[in-house]
Amino acid sequence: MNEKTDLTIVILTYNEELNLPYALDNVKDFATQIVILDSYSVDRTLEIAESYGARIYKRTFDNFSSQRRYALEEITYTTEWLFVLDADEFLSESLKEEIRQTISATDNDAFFIKRRFFWMGKWIRRGYYPTWLLRLGRPGKITCDDRPINEHLICRSGKVGKLKEDFIDFNRKSLFEWIAKHNHYSDREASQLLLEENSMEIYKFWRSQYERKRWLRVKVWNRLPPLLRPFLYFFYRYFLRLGFLDGKEAFIYHFLHAFIYRIMIDFKYLEKKWSKK
Repeated sequence: MNEKTDLTIVILTYNEELNLPYALDNVKDFATQIVILDSYSVDRTLEIAESYGARIYKRTFDNFSSQRRYALEEITYTTEWLFVLDADEFLSESLKEEIRQTISATDNDAFFIKRRFFWMGKWIRRGYYPTWLLRLGRPGKITCDDRPINEHLICRSGKVGKLKEDFIDFNRKSLFEWIAKHNHYSDREASQLLLEENSMEIYKFWRSQYERKRWLRVKVWNRLPPLLRPFLYFFYRYFLRLGFLDGKEAFIYHFLHAFIYRIMIDFKYLEKKWSKK
């Protein structure tokens, strides 16, 4: 068995008894420590975490960015590296080996890694992959932006690199739970759209991946006509980026995530806007 890596896995949880055992089983022999920040789950989440020897902290959930910032800034870590993982994610064996080899001899402070997303057991490769996310970094160097929804980890200072291998997003919850969760997310997204209308933030397209995404959001997406942009986004992902080649599972996912979810956001955004008037 390989010696454990000088790394802590950090996971936010709320009622994740279905997904969590797979995530913890995947990293229990890889990482030195596992830290769970829980939002007062009422299922077996904490019981499962305890059985794997995880360090458990609790915090009332207000939004994703503040929850992640608390995990990264208020908890003390003894390892040189952190990997921020969701409960429905796990690391490929090739990524584990790449992390072992990389962090032992690098002057970088953080790394972007590709997420390989599965839906109904199918890898949604076209139209969605690769999605680069900052997940690996040194304590004190990485934190989270202040967006209450659709948040991103950022590196405060230092050099940021990229790894070649993927981590896997494999949600085992039901479609009913996915729809309920995204109905809740759409409320937050609609409120965020209203806030961004008067935002004075300035982003540069060529500065970093994070700023490029924010620039596209503020300068392109937010300026498209509401109710039209979900049609355009679905067309872009499913046809222009060849999502249709991945079969019926991909159609269901792109239709739900790129169209239905986005049009729910626009409906709620317009409702909020009209209510203010």
